[in-house]
Amino acid sequence: MILITGASKGLGRYLFTHFKQDGLIVFGTFNSTTEGLDEDMSSYYKIDISDNKAVEEMITSIKDSLSQIVLLNCAGISYNSFAHKADIKQWDRVIDVNLKGTFNMIHQVLPLMRAQGYGRIINFSSVVTSLPTPGVSAYAASKAGLLGLTKSLAMENASKGITVNAINLGYVKIGMGVNDVPASYLERIKAQIPAGRFCEPEEVYNTVKYLIQTEYVNGTAIDINGALI
Repeated sequence: MILITGASKGLGRYLFTHFKQDGLIVFGTFNSTTEGLDEDMSSYYKIDISDNKAVEEMITSIKDSLSQIVLLNCAGISYNSFAHKADIKQWDRVIDVNLKGTFNMIHQVLPLMRAQGYGRIINFSSVVTSLPTPGVSAYAASKAGLLGLTKSLAMENASKGITVNAINLGYVKIGMGVNDVPASYLERIKAQIPAGRFCEPEEVYNTVKYLIQTEYVNGTAIDINGALI
């Protein structure tokens, strides 16, 4: 079964829909957005993943339904500001959701995965961890933290049939990718991408399926960026 955080919109919603169409059991989390979820609401859980107690209660409530678990950590927020002007509370919030929230989810499902001898964890990081980008220090720090977390957890759990990998997203035609970039800046970004185009959501979906199917790929990060770096 598939458990997706941040599954009410953007890439998370895309993956939720497509894995459900594949006939798999899919659960999703959301925090605020419910638009367009009516027919799937029974498979969604409202939760702030930065609240570990709330995460624990959610996983406990569905643990009897969880087997062959695949956790896709799509939930994330961004805050744009030059560091010297940053609002500390907003900066902290990005770390709380993107990094701590992801760990909270992993922390609660790992015991189940280890007991079952199977698990797939995929963390969504970003091209900004290696491509200098002004104004996104909180987002970049949170996503870089996911890369270190990924490698550490992979080593801890590989002997239990669990893989932990990351996907470094470039500019995707969905969610916080292309949609968050001013239209006047889009062509300039595209010109910097050797592939000459933005990433299609289906290419992310295909990469996720590959990581689910391939146990020996573990503790790594796959760049989906059209050779931008």
